[in-house]
Amino acid sequence: MAAFELEIGEADAGERLDVLLARHAEGVSRASAKTLISEGLVRIDGRRAKKSQRLRLGERLTLDRLPAARDFHARPDPGLALRVLHETDDYVVVDKPAGVASHPLREDELGSVASALVARYPEMREVGYRKREPGILHRLDTHTSGVLLAARTSESFARLRELLRAGAIEKRYLARCVGKVEAPQVIDTPIANDPQNTKRVRACIDIREIKRLNAQAARTEILSSVPAPLGSLVEARANHARRHQVRVHLASIGHPLVGDTLYGAPRTDEAPHHLLHASAITIDGRTTTSSWNHEAFTD
Repeated sequence: MAAFELEIGEADAGERLDVLLARHAEGVSRASAKTLISEGLVRIDGRRAKKSQRLRLGERLTLDRLPAARDFHARPDPGLALRVLHETDDYVVVDKPAGVASHPLREDELGSVASALVARYPEMREVGYRKREPGILHRLDTHTSGVLLAARTSESFARLRELLRAGAIEKRYLARCVGKVEAPQVIDTPIANDPQNTKRVRACIDIREIKRLNAQAARTEILSSVPAPLGSLVEARANHARRHQVRVHLASIGHPLVGDTLYGAPRTDEAPHHLLHASAITIDGRTTTSSWNHEAFTD
């Protein structure tokens, strides 16, 4: 199965292959794109391609494997405020503000939750999926606020990771949505990376699309909905939330998050970004909550 695939849309038609790969494939630079192409790992409609090849509308680009991602330790940032909601010897739950990244993308980058965590809990430095995500068990999008779970030891990380995979850690969200959202209801639509836009995921209904894109099972429960400016304030539960799951699931039923232009919401001056808040997490029967001023568009 391809590590990356992209169906060429109008915006990319006529572009050079190496330029397009560097633009869309995560971790691929222009130089590494040329290497991947020369090694025969890139194909257009199943045929080996040249780096200078111009792509045509509707063609399918596939990449057999992505280059190994370069990892690095998150730099401690003791000057960055960190609001701790709950702390044990094994893990902490912190309150991530909207607009703050969960982890750095560059080695010299400060200002992320990861940098604040490793400054306060240096034992997290060698814990986690990757060095630049010390202790972090689940990421939140930059503009998503709320509860974020991080382990303080490798043993705790392994235990909590298994609980997350089993859906045994309950996660609740508050979302400001366009339109009147009916509740309660369950959205049980598989999710896959969007082959036309690597910044998005796609909710897949057609069985052929599910198989072609290797869509993964995803379940979002809409627990309640009340009227709010520009639409509804929705409480949702997604214990095993995948990337952008709540956002794409709500968009798939015609109610994208207010401000979420990536998933079809209209642009509005009142909401400069999507309005989503991770409001609560329950671990081993203990619930930790984060408040959100849902009457306002920004925290």
